[in-house]
Amino acid sequence: MKRRNLFFLAGTICFLWVVPSGSLAGVALDQVVRGQDGTPSKVSIYYSDHQFRADHQEGGKSTILDYKEDRLFMIDHRSRNYVEAKLSVWEKEVAKKLKEDFPGVMPKERTINVKRTGRTAVINGFQTEEIQVWAERELIEENWVTRDVDVKEVQQVMDQVARGLSQDFRSDMKEGLAVHEKLKPYGFPILVKDYAMTHGLGAIDRVEVKKMEKRELKEDLFLPPPDYQKIIPRPSKK
Repeated sequence: MKRRNLFFLAGTICFLWVVPSGSLAGVALDQVVRGQDGTPSKVSIYYSDHQFRADHQEGGKSTILDYKEDRLFMIDHRSRNYVEAKLSVWEKEVAKKLKEDFPGVMPKERTINVKRTGRTAVINGFQTEEIQVWAERELIEENWVTRDVDVKEVQQVMDQVARGLSQDFRSDMKEGLAVHEKLKPYGFPILVKDYAMTHGLGAIDRVEVKKMEKRELKEDLFLPPPDYQKIIPRPSKK
């Protein structure tokens, strides 16, 4: 899912309310992600100020991004260790690796359009409407979006992420960024079905928000546990 990569990054946002010292105003949401085989996996996501955290419950792993401090934490709770890296350096390395793994492959540039279908539904307590995403004549996503929640903080995070992407990453995610911009006026996606990569007629990627709320988040939520061991990765051999 090109566009939803944006949900796993974080940027700078401004909150309009005051919280006690040691806590941060933020947004928390629980998602269920289903892949090609239909197996569900639970992901808890937290946004606050310039920070972001995603907990993958089945895998026992967490990812923390901090745009202000330019750092990335990858945490393995089962082994009780973590890796720390500079976020800006990591992003460039990922873009480089993609080019090495797929040499000469350039994403096809397509015009992105969205269409309101008029269909509505209540999903997990949210009033939603269906927005289809088309890449020229191909239906690539079905989004059920809501205006029930004020998620300007999350949108501002995603906007900051998009602006901060390196040139290499921006090129690889150009279509996903266009989808993000087209969908913003309609609300926040509660259920997304991705048809961009399909086998037959079935979507192989589905993301559903089960719960979303604004709440105070502890500052140490965006740091590895103090008793975990920091691992220094060995440089890869050429």
